[in-house]
Amino acid sequence: MSAGYSDQLAIRSGETGSNLCVGLDPRIEKHGDNILEVERFLDHVIDQTLPRTACYKPNIAYFEAMGPEGLMMLKRVLDRIPENVPVILDAKRSDIGETQRRYAEACFEGFRADAVTINPFMGYDSIEPFLDYDGKGIYLLAVTSNPGSADLQRRKSEGGRIFEIVGQFASRAKEEGRETDVGLVVGLTNAGEDVLAGLPDVPLLIPGLGAQGGDLSALKGSGRTAPNVVNVSRGVLYGKEGSPADLAARFAGEIAKALGQGG
Repeated sequence: MSAGYSDQLAIRSGETGSNLCVGLDPRIEKHGDNILEVERFLDHVIDQTLPRTACYKPNIAYFEAMGPEGLMMLKRVLDRIPENVPVILDAKRSDIGETQRRYAEACFEGFRADAVTINPFMGYDSIEPFLDYDGKGIYLLAVTSNPGSADLQRRKSEGGRIFEIVGQFASRAKEEGRETDVGLVVGLTNAGEDVLAGLPDVPLLIPGLGAQGGDLSALKGSGRTAPNVVNVSRGVLYGKEGSPADLAARFAGEIAKALGQGG
């Protein structure tokens, strides 16, 4: 059995002194609608940010929008990321049975991602095809960073708030001894103390810092021990306050201070 995804992420975070996840969300219109220019840009971003980045998170929608060539370019970019650097494929896959199994194969075997984001709202059985991959991880959408998360995710039901039920899926997978590590997506804009207190101590993927205006103070004193990463996409890729290297170092420092790890 290989090292679990959470262990791999913790090791990488320790090596870099960083809990920064850099989102790879390229906007082709900023690159003359030229896929090769996008590829060169992403290679440059990765080279610049690697020393202060715990992991990378390509959002597959930006590559799908470029057509088949965009997906092939994504595969080339991922293949050039060092093997010790975790890659979270932001695909938000959701289906059942055979279809979901094919999604799992595409993400873990085709793109060779280390982790994948999953929409869990079709129920526990819909995530099961992703649960038996040794050394891999998934992140279930729990409380996302958009205002509409209040429409469903933060509503109360007989079993608790909806996001708490999603958290129970993560605990259940661990109790069953499933090979895939299960974490949660918790948007920084909604990561209040009452939300974090209702979730198990599993890895968190935390979007919302930078362009979405999330407040890092929500993470102070949360007392969580699982490896958490805070995602920044536009703020690193297209920030105007410096190079990708400068911006990654700045965000990594801000995150470290918020987590009580110095800078």
